Amino acid sequence: MQDATHILARHAATLRFEALPERLVTMVKQCVLDTIGVAIGASTLSPEGQIVHEYVRAMGGSGDCTILGFGTKAPAPWAVFVNGGLGHMLDYDDMGGAGHDSIATILPALAASQKMGRVSGAELITAIAAATDMHTRLGRCVLIPDWTIAEGWFATQLFGYITGAAAAGRVMQLDAPTMAQAFGIGFNQASGSRQMAVGDATHMRSMQAGFSGQGAMMAVELAQRGLVGTREIFEGRYGMFRTYIRGEPDWQELLGGLGERFPWLDWHGFKVWPACSYTRRPNAAIQSLRQEFGLAPEDIESVTIIGGTGGVRMLCEPLELKRRPELAIAAKHSIPFTAAIMAVRGTVTLRDYTEAGLADPEILAMADRVFYRADPQSAVVVGDGPATSSPAVEIVTRDGRTLYRKPDGVPGDRHNPPSQAQLEAKFRDCVAFAAKPIADADVERLIALIGDLERLEDINEIMQLLS
Repeated sequence: MQDATHILARHAATLRFEALPERLVTMVKQCVLDTIGVAIGASTLSPEGQIVHEYVRAMGGSGDCTILGFGTKAPAPWAVFVNGGLGHMLDYDDMGGAGHDSIATILPALAASQKMGRVSGAELITAIAAATDMHTRLGRCVLIPDWTIAEGWFATQLFGYITGAAAAGRVMQLDAPTMAQAFGIGFNQASGSRQMAVGDATHMRSMQAGFSGQGAMMAVELAQRGLVGTREIFEGRYGMFRTYIRGEPDWQELLGGLGERFPWLDWHGFKVWPACSYTRRPNAAIQSLRQEFGLAPEDIESVTIIGGTGGVRMLCEPLELKRRPELAIAAKHSIPFTAAIMAVRGTVTLRDYTEAGLADPEILAMADRVFYRADPQSAVVVGDGPATSSPAVEIVTRDGRTLYRKPDGVPGDRHNPPSQAQLEAKFRDCVAFAAKPIADADVERLIALIGDLERLEDINEIMQLLS
């Protein structure tokens, strides 16, 4: 405990590719593909993406790091600022043991690779593995039930300043002492209040990994130049846990088996629907009932979401706002609206959150028939992983039946992982919305290069196709 900061800095700086399980290498490659894809899709599907891109471009000057989807370049911190935001704007990015691990770590690592030059795929994979391992451990070691709701933080952003620095710092070959300085500089910027998502969710919910990624990249660059960072950021009197989470962590969960045990493998899941993770279990229940009983939209009198943890309730209340979201990011953060899409269409797609989708009269009519009922007996578990939300769904039909379903899992989670073919299809769908179109041949080349990432000699071969 007394040396936690330096132990984790050493882990990030010295983890070897040879120590990574084959399953972890495969997962990292899939996450790189998925993260790049969802970020590119946001370049036209998310108006806020165009705003932040134009903001950075208006600064002028030049840079060496690619802004995804737009193909332009900016200095590394600003490229990650845009890319980190783009990575979550569709709310289609993957999930881990502490929010959205990949957008917090992969996007700084890619920018650092371009800045560094001549970084191998194996080294990129190792950097991402070390950083996502840290990110997951930070989330899983918290002993407060439903802590991100109870304490009011988004784990993606709160931890991302440090874990993003771990990813970028490893790519840029920081030694352990300098890595610890980067952690300290990242920690000094820590933020991520859930107020951004209370009621009608705001664009700031999109920007979590934009802010943390920019801060992480700055932390690495400043540490390289000799700036001294805050010390003892995990174990200190005013460190991460005592200040932001107000309690002691499980130190063994945080530090035990580093380099041998990778809890990210146990908590990671991909999204097959482009909406907040708390919508996934209601979606799965509605889809299951719809298929089993052959329900058409006109058969449904009402849909009631029952119980779940604080995050489920936050995405259901106030009902009036949640039924009529004005922004795409607010709609993706609304269980009533997303449940209405599932009840009407039987699935949820990117096109359901376009301007036309938000105004669809059939979806809005169904949303008026979606309700929420609290259940104090709902299971509450420690942490912020995919298993923390356990709501049920009750559908009352117009012929008087009451149908009930409480799903054990969701499509895309660690028990129901998508196939490589499904992830590649998702990638093609997302990149079809790129602001700067990518030729079909280049899309296929990207899929092939990332699929063989551990053998790639220079990451810039990928980045050049995105520029």
